[in-house]
Amino acid sequence: MTTNYQQPGILTRRVMNPLVAFLTRRGLSLAGSAVLGVPGRTSGEMRTTPVNPLTLDGTRYLLAARGHTQWVRNLRVSGWAELTVGRRTERVTARELTDPAEVVPILRAYLKQWAWEVGAFFQGVGADASDEELAAIAPAHPVFVITG
Repeated sequence: MTTNYQQPGILTRRVMNPLVAFLTRRGLSLAGSAVLGVPGRTSGEMRTTPVNPLTLDGTRYLLAARGHTQWVRNLRVSGWAELTVGRRTERVTARELTDPAEVVPILRAYLKQWAWEVGAFFQGVGADASDEELAAIAPAHPVFVITG
């Protein structure tokens, strides 16, 4: 398994992520954003970050645009998380998808919806890429199916 992780820059860490999380917690979801809370795998303390959940054919997914992040590692261990928008917090369970045949259509839909925001993290591969190109980058971008 690849351990690719693209660390956010200082502008993202100090300004954009806190701003998106602040607005989302107050009910102003930006393009479908939510605040993901996952218990730390060592401390058990809730760790939060803004995410873009994707709904495709009635199923919800979380995709790690930046790769094998801390929230991904924590979610693998806990198997559950909280998604918050405004005053509504939903506890969800998560299962990682590893079959490229399952992941490719999710990657494509995610890029169609959010390439404007996260496209730089996908090695130049866009929503219009071939299935083979998407399958090649799939291991670098963990995908979880989430259920409420």
